[in-house]
Amino acid sequence: MNAACPACVALPEPARGGRVAADLVLHLPDIHCAACIAGVEETLNALPGVREARVNLTLKRAFVSSGGIDADVMIDALARAGHRAQRFDPALLGGQDSSDRDLLLRIGVSGFAMMNVMLLSVAVWSGAAATTAHLFHLIAAMIAVPAVAYSGRPFFASALGALSARRLNMDVPISLAIVLALGVSVAGAFLGHDRAGWFDAALALTFFLLIGRYLDHRGRTSARSAAAELAALEAPQALRVEEGGDVIVRAADLLPGDIIRVRPGDRLPVDGIILEGATDLDRSALTGESQPEAASAGDTVAAGEVTLTGPLLIRTIRAGADTSLRRLAELVAAAETQKSRYAGLADRAAKIYAPVVHILGAAAFVLWMYLTAGDGWRSLDVAISVLVITCPCALGLAVPAVSTVTTSRLFRKGLLVKSSTALERLAEVDMVVFDKTGTLTTGRMRLETELGDTDLALAAGLATGSAHPVSRAICDAAAARGIAPLELSDIREIPGKGVCANQGGREIRLGRADWIGATGATALQRADGSHVAITLGEDLRSDAEDMVARLRAAGLPVVLLSGDAPEAVARLAETLGIEDAHARMSPEEKARWIEEATARGARPLMVGDGLNDTGSLALAHASIAPSSALDAARNAADLVLLSDKLGPVADAIAAARQAKTRMKENIGLAVLYNLVSIPIAFAGLATPFIAAIAMSTSSVTVSLNAARGRE
Repeated sequence: MNAACPACVALPEPARGGRVAADLVLHLPDIHCAACIAGVEETLNALPGVREARVNLTLKRAFVSSGGIDADVMIDALARAGHRAQRFDPALLGGQDSSDRDLLLRIGVSGFAMMNVMLLSVAVWSGAAATTAHLFHLIAAMIAVPAVAYSGRPFFASALGALSARRLNMDVPISLAIVLALGVSVAGAFLGHDRAGWFDAALALTFFLLIGRYLDHRGRTSARSAAAELAALEAPQALRVEEGGDVIVRAADLLPGDIIRVRPGDRLPVDGIILEGATDLDRSALTGESQPEAASAGDTVAAGEVTLTGPLLIRTIRAGADTSLRRLAELVAAAETQKSRYAGLADRAAKIYAPVVHILGAAAFVLWMYLTAGDGWRSLDVAISVLVITCPCALGLAVPAVSTVTTSRLFRKGLLVKSSTALERLAEVDMVVFDKTGTLTTGRMRLETELGDTDLALAAGLATGSAHPVSRAICDAAAARGIAPLELSDIREIPGKGVCANQGGREIRLGRADWIGATGATALQRADGSHVAITLGEDLRSDAEDMVARLRAAGLPVVLLSGDAPEAVARLAETLGIEDAHARMSPEEKARWIEEATARGARPLMVGDGLNDTGSLALAHASIAPSSALDAARNAADLVLLSDKLGPVADAIAAARQAKTRMKENIGLAVLYNLVSIPIAFAGLATPFIAAIAMSTSSVTVSLNAARGRE
């Protein structure tokens, strides 16, 4: 079946009805007329179970109320009808994590319940009669039990998960203290015990611990998986050339040797060799370089690259899981998994601290059972006080409180911190590795050759016939000098070569130097047959030199890893004073360089912007991506620059080192607090409620110390 649209004519888009309550969205890259819309909708609506399907021509998407039908069934049906389709995942465009909202709700519930129970406790402490006191205890139980059950769920779930894995974490003693305080209080309330309950202490503990958990979430921004972003760039379908015509097939079903057709604007679904055609390829997916490269018969191409101009026939070499794009995605996924195992300062301290808390609580109970000749209530009172007063709330806040202050400070400086352990790792870096194009440079091409007015007008006249980045740079240069492009006739773009036209009956050219017969990369051929070489460069980011100088002054070696040509890399390295520069590096080579540096004991910070940098970003000890970076690079990075300035890179390292110092100070304060408070609780001088107040005071102390880092 021929995959070309049978009725691609200039028909107006019909008026659409109401919006479909879609549970599935399909992307349709080939549709561009009303006949396409009708064909897609007719095909989808004919499928059993599909309630309604609507196509938006502008977005090139089909919104389907699918009734639970698998997307693959629809994609296959559309392929048989001659329309390429792929599932569109709105989540890849970014979504809001509901964790913060959930924690805020739990904080509100526990805080409201705590205030009400405290009001009831005041009446009891003020001398309420026995019956009234018992009634207030029961009311407090009715308020506290559901409030703690709901609000404390994050701690209970975490503790159960740790215990099921036969290990301890900070949430185990927290949960034990809350459950004991609540359980004993409930028992006392229903048994009519004359002792005051500890509902307020259980709620206060839950409330303040939830605030710490919320600060932890607010101190970072959850990032989507860079590996998922790379996978989203895979072309799911291809046009396989067969005897009866072009057939739409799944890209994963292609085999080595299959011939596929690629149209201008298509992303390549396979690694292969060009059999016919010439084009300009956007290879930024794998090289990170913004300048398209010419490709023609005999050249190799890779999945993820985009053909910009002419159509191609390609023989498949690798498809599906074997393509270079898929290998890059797997590299990033493996690196992300390694990074996620990094343990935070507080977590490492908790491995020692959590078991000590349990031992102290049990020891207090046993000691007071002996001292009071078996008074279980008094022993439980002391044991709960010890558990509450030693609960690692301050330790839990020690890191997120500093993280919140520092991330806010860096945000004001133009840096968004995405990873929960980024500040700790950033404080440890001992070298900074940069990508070139789009990172140290703006990625926009600039004419460096000083052409005369006549040559520049001629070149601009030819450049108006192309959207190639070289042509845009020439047009920009002419406009900046106030030179109007020369009017030419019969302007033609030759894919993979350049632009030609007629001037006075003679052919003139602008494009690849070897096509014109000149040396270099780009040249202009005049009407008399002579030619002039054209050199193009890229603009440095405005503060790149100052930023590199600041890093070197701080004792941090600076390294340049680039996929660009050696000449361009050498010029940039000389300009910035970078001694260690590497050119023509593939994504795998960049990642291997980072791995080898790490194996030597280095802790590199990687700064990059392209898909070719995602593996390096994920493998580096810490990583930063500019705001102009591709989504996959931003998601692989720990921090994202919010402006086009590079100065915040140096600021981030200094702020991270200060933050790590504050984190250690807070952990020290938390330990000191316990050294003072534990003997008091052991001596029976603190009730569970007083213990909760003391614990809260320690939390406020570490928060105030963290705020000292604010500017």
